[in-house]
Amino acid sequence: MKLSGLFGVFLLMCVDLRSFGMSHPKPSCRYPPSQWCRSLEIAIECKVQKQCMEVNATRPNQSVPPVSVTLYYESLCPACRVFITQQLFPTWTMLQDIMSVTLVPYGNAKELPSENSPFTCQHGEPECRGNMIEACVIHLTGHSAFQIINCMESSANVLNAAQPCLQLYAPSVSWSSVDSCLNGGLGNQLMHANAVMTRALNPEHTHVPWVTFNGEYTEENEDKAMSSLFHLVCQLYKGVKPPACNGAPVRLNRGFC
Repeated sequence: MKLSGLFGVFLLMCVDLRSFGMSHPKPSCRYPPSQWCRSLEIAIECKVQKQCMEVNATRPNQSVPPVSVTLYYESLCPACRVFITQQLFPTWTMLQDIMSVTLVPYGNAKELPSENSPFTCQHGEPECRGNMIEACVIHLTGHSAFQIINCMESSANVLNAAQPCLQLYAPSVSWSSVDSCLNGGLGNQLMHANAVMTRALNPEHTHVPWVTFNGEYTEENEDKAMSSLFHLVCQLYKGVKPPACNGAPVRLNRGFC
């Protein structure tokens, strides 16, 4: 996985240090660092029980709801890829305790009354396949889905990266299960559900990436999200701000498809 610029590298370094203290343990286990505190069993296997207990003790008040961020996007849209890899994933990496992310791969696609080709996409058939791969990944991998999709969107070839990214971040999920989703009826069902969600947007989306916060879209929040999503999530969170929110915002260029 490759995050753009020093900001991405800094965030990855920060999340490791934030989660496990100033010294970086090197346990021998089959899980990536992002999953070490996912369950007690994993923490024991990776020998990081103490560090995970410290992390859990400093989490924000769980009675305050997290900021709900929903991204409507397309797998091959350049502006979507930039937003995912340079804004959304780095922000989630640092602020996942106070935000939740929902990904809806569909965007400007169209649903057609055809059994053979039920969808058309803005960037052609490869994008339709990429959208469906990511919909299947989200359905099959749950907690690891965002890391897999960021890995794909960070790669030179989104579709070719799907299988190695899956193996890296969700080794217990076989590629054959994704393939079955793509070639069976499940993939089309998932894409239809995404189409319904996208068509239900109010106001109707006019471009992608299209981002809602706590189920609502405003141009003001879109402007803030495209320039500094990290700062906006900190601003919208109603609980005590985590220490990461005390940093200065990083402003990036915006773009749409």
